[in-house]
Amino acid sequence: MSDVKQKVKQFFQAYEARFMRALQGDNKIEGAVDDVEGTVNAFAEHFIEASPAGVVAGKNDDSFRKMIPQGNEFYRSIGTQLMKIRDIDVAELNEHHVMATVEWDSRYKRKDGTEIAISFEVVYLLQHIEGELKIFAYITGDEQQALREAELI
Repeated sequence: MSDVKQKVKQFFQAYEARFMRALQGDNKIEGAVDDVEGTVNAFAEHFIEASPAGVVAGKNDDSFRKMIPQGNEFYRSIGTQLMKIRDIDVAELNEHHVMATVEWDSRYKRKDGTEIAISFEVVYLLQHIEGELKIFAYITGDEQQALREAELI
């Protein structure tokens, strides 16, 4: 495995660990750790999200910083218990860019106590400059629809 592919896998293992730390708390219990700086540092100055809902350009600024804890709170509020990487496929596009297809295994506990698992895939485009990886785009499926079908929202 190339050094870049190994770095990408380590990058996403750290991403996964940040998400899991953020899920450790809930609305009533202290303990969740929103690693805002770690998440901010994982993204390029500007980035793009594409999903069936549309394409959104984002800026890695103060409003993005404020959205990170809000996003984590959303996942905690719908009963997200686990967000683990099942598999990562890394393709080097050129000297400075890679594509990582990450298969996520997520687990939820509904308000009635039943548990549900949802697997989904996200394609990330990363820039590799001066030894640093930064997400500059990601492509997702219809997460909101999957959550509605699972009766989580």
